[in-house]
Amino acid sequence: MLPGGVCKTNEEKFVVLKEVIKKDPQEIINEIIDSGLKGRGGAGFPTGLKWKFASLSPEPEKYVICNADEGEPGTFKDRDILLKVPAKVFAGMTMCAYCIKAKNGYLYLRGEYKFMVPELRKVLDSFHETIKKLGYDFHIDILLGSGAYVCGEETALMESMEGHRGEARNKPPFPTVEGFRNKPTVINNVETFVNVTMIQKFGVEEFKKLGTQDSRGSKVFSVSGDTPKPGVYELELGMKLSDFVDEYGDGDTKAVQVGGASGFCVPRKKFNDTIIGFEGIPTGGSMMLFNSSRSMYNVLTNYLEFFAEESCGQCTPCRVGCQQLIRGVRAVKCGLRSPDYLDDLLKLTASMKLTAKCGLGQSVANSFSSIVSNFKEEMIY
Repeated sequence: MLPGGVCKTNEEKFVVLKEVIKKDPQEIINEIIDSGLKGRGGAGFPTGLKWKFASLSPEPEKYVICNADEGEPGTFKDRDILLKVPAKVFAGMTMCAYCIKAKNGYLYLRGEYKFMVPELRKVLDSFHETIKKLGYDFHIDILLGSGAYVCGEETALMESMEGHRGEARNKPPFPTVEGFRNKPTVINNVETFVNVTMIQKFGVEEFKKLGTQDSRGSKVFSVSGDTPKPGVYELELGMKLSDFVDEYGDGDTKAVQVGGASGFCVPRKKFNDTIIGFEGIPTGGSMMLFNSSRSMYNVLTNYLEFFAEESCGQCTPCRVGCQQLIRGVRAVKCGLRSPDYLDDLLKLTASMKLTAKCGLGQSVANSFSSIVSNFKEEMIY
């Protein structure tokens, strides 16, 4: 853990809020922009700009949402954060609400994390008492998801919150213009809100001491797979993947899946040239290590079956494309199709990346292209 780390218990809980609400909201937004903080859910959109866009809306009704629908395979860092430092999450949400003038916030919690609700509500009770004493009006509630992976996408999440089927909306308009209940909404990841709290507690310059020009700060990673050290770790952004493998690999790591099933698979020969960060390979936090005993064909088909199962079916590229990819790689592996057919499937994933409606269908290309391109010999009969 880094000093003052994201998951480090903060006994002061909501003390930092007393100082924050004395500041001008625009000053806070400018500090977040200056810090270089980018969304920790994987997309990497500048947090301060998102808040600024929402703050500029004259609409009186606005919302703050924390996306805790942690459904990406291999990702469990938000679970750890919410179990250890939920107060930091709620404090970050409050700072956002103060900046954009929102009165209500929601923690959208993954359905499988229902066991956390009683303890989270206790923390919320303490939070609401503190807010009342400070004379500030902001209320946070908890909503549970129902297990749909697609609801991790921000607009599908808001559809779910409104009681509709979890399906992605067209963009634009973006959530900061028309989000929850068609009102301006800021939606950030659990870790992003904690980082906001850390920036306000320790200062922008302290935050900028870690990371690189394009990837400021630290990142919480979920480490799993063929590793002697599975768990949740906070590491500095901008590190080489080779350094990560030296620390967490088992000495026989042949590939690392960076960013879960929707991320990229990096082979051993590229470890030293790969940067973990927004200037290299960004990640929502999942780091899965595979050694020589693993079949990359089995890894790929497992991912494809997951995507096919979780597709909402709304758009043809994702609904049909995922099924076609599964049939295609199996046909090549069984010898029913020539290895050249893999090139046709790569073209299909490129089309999906361009035409699928949301990140689910678009991101299928990431793992497919990186695994097929780097481990083609394992895909062939």
